[in-house]
Amino acid sequence: MAFSAAGYAAEKVDFIVSGRDKGSVAAMQSGGVTYVNLQKTARKFGAGVELFAQSKQARISAKGFYAILTAPLAEIIVNAQPKTLSAPVQIDGGKMMVPAEFFLLPQFQEAVDRYVSFKDGAFYVERRFNFAFTDTQKSAQDTLLVFDALKSISYQTKQLNKHTVQVTFPNVVLKRDLHLRVKTDYISSMDVRQGRNGEAVLKVILGKNARDWSFGETAGKLVFRAGAQKAAPVLAAKPVPVVKPEPESVKEKEPSPQAALGNEKPSVLMEADDTPVMSAVSPKPTAVSSAKPEPAPKPAPVMKAEPNPVAVSTARKKMRIMVDPGHGGRDPGAVRSRYREKDWNLDVAKELTRLLKKGGFEVQMTRDNDSFIALSERSKKSNKFKADLFVSIHTNASRNRSANGFQVYFRSEKATDKEAAEVAALENEAMQYEEVHYNFVDALLQSLAKNEYINESSKLAGYVRNAVYKQPGIGIAVNRNNSVRQANFYVLKGVNSPAILVEMGYISSNKDRGRLSNGTVRDRMAQGIYNGIRDYAKKEGWIE
Repeated sequence: MAFSAAGYAAEKVDFIVSGRDKGSVAAMQSGGVTYVNLQKTARKFGAGVELFAQSKQARISAKGFYAILTAPLAEIIVNAQPKTLSAPVQIDGGKMMVPAEFFLLPQFQEAVDRYVSFKDGAFYVERRFNFAFTDTQKSAQDTLLVFDALKSISYQTKQLNKHTVQVTFPNVVLKRDLHLRVKTDYISSMDVRQGRNGEAVLKVILGKNARDWSFGETAGKLVFRAGAQKAAPVLAAKPVPVVKPEPESVKEKEPSPQAALGNEKPSVLMEADDTPVMSAVSPKPTAVSSAKPEPAPKPAPVMKAEPNPVAVSTARKKMRIMVDPGHGGRDPGAVRSRYREKDWNLDVAKELTRLLKKGGFEVQMTRDNDSFIALSERSKKSNKFKADLFVSIHTNASRNRSANGFQVYFRSEKATDKEAAEVAALENEAMQYEEVHYNFVDALLQSLAKNEYINESSKLAGYVRNAVYKQPGIGIAVNRNNSVRQANFYVLKGVNSPAILVEMGYISSNKDRGRLSNGTVRDRMAQGIYNGIRDYAKKEGWIE
């Protein structure tokens, strides 16, 4: 779908990075919504872009972030989760145009390691700061330099010589480096800069009449005071800037820098010229609208009783199992040194398949070589096979190098805990390697669907955990209290059978990596998983 000539105005959106003009990108207006050129804007932020003309789709990727956009839809996928923009993505003359709000998404800001706000047709981009200079206040008695800290910080003060005072702030991120000529009798100039070791340094050159100086907290601010005599700093009241409400069409409240740090403050940032800048998340006042009232919500659908997903069919006596080696091809999974997750997954999956076939099960693998299979295709393969169980084999990873141990997951919209959610997010990143061509209608319906097999998946996970725990020769910890967990894994989402995802251990753990790099240990891991599947099948009456 292309823009029509009527109702659209060609223009541009500027980039103000740390207070400096860094060029602009093409933009258009439609129905009060500012659209920007997706490809050029993403690259301004340092994100990668792939366009797919035939499917009218794009994939945006950055560290720990990917999004799939389709014209002419407002629905997008961000890190495997559906989201809705206030207006649809559009195509104009072969260029994909996206509402500017896309670049205010908190996940995107975190990925590019910047705070992004949008005001008066411009993107304002700052470091992900927690410390900023905000004001100079002058009087006949003293001069004040005012700073905002978005977290509790420490500092050290030191008078370097008669005219120079230095304040050092360890472990802070400064909004921007700044040199300011104050030119009063008490302060000649100030310079505040981000250092190389995660610290900020403030240097103040005292004026000719400065007889006393101090630095400390006053009325929730950090204040440097220089004056003719010793006195407590008194901050002058400043008028509260008026922030216009955002349009009602914005679907999602984006976090301000303050909110992101868990210290909510008014979401108006002050530029060097004291011009208020609307944050990506200015609170939205309730608007009075003359629009028609919302229609009454439809009654919730009546859910049928959960079928028995493992009832033995008279037409087929053998249980069918789909074994899914995670990752593959251009998607290596987690990598440490020369070890790649995809290789270990495939090796264990092949041995598990051999054991299952020997045990009398019908088995297929989603891949049996080093090839890439999209997450959505894995569930489709399982459903086409009419699998009674789906078992996905993976190896975990964490920034926490002490994290270790075996875990097994079944799918739930709500994760067991933060760690489980992070594991799911890591595995869902495999979507970034897909060739898009994504059916959003199916995805959205699927995300709302009830998982009919959650109880059976939970039982299967328990059997597998217990069997791996009992299997000798593995040497990887199995915590019997919390190693069966829940999280929203995309690969399990569309499977029409009980489904589990096994995390054999942590490739990021020296101990687990040392064990899993041993082929004999991987064979024993496969044996443990097989024993759990066999125990489950016996309990459910599939085998004697």
